[in-house]
Amino acid sequence: MSRRAGIVGVGLIVALTAASTAGAQTHVGKNVEGGMHWAVSAPQGASWLLTCRFPPVTYWESAYDQHHWINKLERPGEGSDRGRLPLNVGHCHVTKTGGRGPVGIAIVREPREIRAEGTAATGRRIGVGFL
Repeated sequence: MSRRAGIVGVGLIVALTAASTAGAQTHVGKNVEGGMHWAVSAPQGASWLLTCRFPPVTYWESAYDQHHWINKLERPGEGSDRGRLPLNVGHCHVTKTGGRGPVGIAIVREPREIRAEGTAATGRRIGVGFL
């Protein structure tokens, strides 16, 4: 009987852990860009692919989709661009996909914590982050 109770207890712990992880999203409402800042710099116009990952959030997409779920931002670009993530934790990678000159990525988390990296090699993936 004690072995059976132990197996049931372990199963219950696993089920509760999975349920708490699934419900661990932060709801950010309409403020999907309220977290840390990111910036990609390519002063000579090089092309790049940005991929950022962060803990899951839900946000207000429309009246019909008030809890839209995301944990990733991915966008291609050329030259320089900037934006914000939904939270103050996460990491971003940028890959230079072509063109002349270097590509750099920086993220900033208040109060003025900065991480930055750069590359001039096409196809090279670089990353920065706060966990």
